[in-house]
Amino acid sequence: MIEALLTSTAVVALAEIGDKTMLLAIVLAARLRAPWAILAGILVATIANHSLAALVGTEVAGLLEAQWFRIAVALGFIAMAAWTLIPDKLDDVDHAVRSHGSAFLTTVVSFFLVEMGDKTQIATIALAAHYHSVQVVAAGTTLGMMLANGPAVFLGEAIVQRVSLRATRAIAALLFLALGLWQLMALLG
Repeated sequence: MIEALLTSTAVVALAEIGDKTMLLAIVLAARLRAPWAILAGILVATIANHSLAALVGTEVAGLLEAQWFRIAVALGFIAMAAWTLIPDKLDDVDHAVRSHGSAFLTTVVSFFLVEMGDKTQIATIALAAHYHSVQVVAAGTTLGMMLANGPAVFLGEAIVQRVSLRATRAIAALLFLALGLWQLMALLG
């Protein structure tokens, strides 16, 4: 259980650095100037999104216990490694911010929608399929999102200027690759 929590937290925290939802957090903070409401919105949206993703992951894994499915999950981690190396752009999320109410509600809706199909959501599905735990994986991936996005809300551009997004993406890609190769070796060896 601890391994699933720590791995889920680390994978998503690293994958989130420079991701479009982190960029969205920076845009929301700059436009709405309500950091605590934005942080609460990120938390609610992430809990909802990642809980659903983890549920999908465990259900799919439960239905497909075959060796080929476990190999597919391992290959999915390896594909995530490649995807993580592709940087997201601020322009891709700038249009997603349309404030039609409170900063909290704007953040919940924007974050939930932008996270759909995002690499951290797909990673959550894969992690839940691997660890067979909705609650632990969703808690870990949510914690990872908050660890990455909390500072982005409060420090925004200063983080982007000081942290090497390229190096962070490389570390996250290596972590995904290691998870995929580790799972493949366990299955085939």
